Parts: sequence; C-alpha cells; structure tokens
Amino acid sequence: MPVVRSFPPIVDSNSRILILGSMPGQESLRKQQYYAHPRNQFWKIIFTLFREPIEESYSKRIAFLRTKRIALWDVINVCFREGSLDSSIKEEKVNDFKVFFKQYPNIKYVYFNGVKAYETFRKKIGFDFPGLTFKKLPSTSPANAVKFEIKLREWAEIKR
Repeated sequence: MPVVRSFPPIVDSNSRILILGSMPGQESLRKQQYYAHPRNQFWKIIFTLFREPIEESYSKRIAFLRTKRIALWDVINVCFREGSLDSSIKEEKVNDFKVFFKQYPNIKYVYFNGVKAYETFRKKIGFDFPGLTFKKLPSTSPANAVKFEIKLREWAEIKR
C-alpha cells in the first residue's frame, strides 16, 4: 500500500478561517493542488458563496482564498492509502496543530471538509484550543452524493 503525504498549509498571518480536509486524493497529489479532481465541488462552492466566477488558474484560486482570509490544510500529514477514498486511509499520522495554531493566532474558525477530517481531528488531536470554533461541513468530494445546493447552504457558514 503506497505512502501518501499531504501538502504544506496554504496560510498567512491574516488567515481567520481554516478549512481542513483529510488527505488529498490521487488527482490532487498528481497535480500538487488542493481539490484538483474536476468533480470535487470545493472550488465551485467557495466561488459561488462569494458570488464570483470560478477561477481556472490554481494560483488565482489561492490568491482568492487569501483575500477572504481562508487557509487550507489537511488533518492527516502522512498515511497509507490505495486510491483516493477516505475509507482506504490506514495508519494515519496527523499534522501538529498545537504549533500551527500558535503560529497563526488570527485563525478563529476551523471547518472540516467531511466526516473523516472531523473524526480524525476529534480522535487524534481534540478540540482543546481556547478561542477556536470548530464545525463539520459536508464533504465536497464526488464520493459524497449530497446535492450541490444542500452542500452550498451548509458551507455558507464560512461567510458568517
């Protein structure tokens, strides 16, 4: 079973919101881009929430997130996984969030992109970070068959 490693966070000192996935899928790893699978609805949701046309350029997508003070990262740093499904993740090791939250004290809201990210964080890290609000959102993955409109309604939380 192949070893899979996540990306460094996309974050800066202005970030107030952190969106956490579990681990990038195969297409994201191949392209070295967060949410690169064409059927993943992450970018469509983010741009739709802010009533902006979806940028095709990855660097422009990242620049857009920065203007909205949104950071991206994954809960899992390294794991074993065949394919892209969260259910295939084995022996995961998590990122160091104690250091991360000290380094970026302006982050106040942490949103989880799906159940696996949330449950892994809950079990392996915990929510003992005073001043932070945590919330699980529906996964933007194509494996989550929930209608786009329903996902969008729940993801609207990040604008509040």
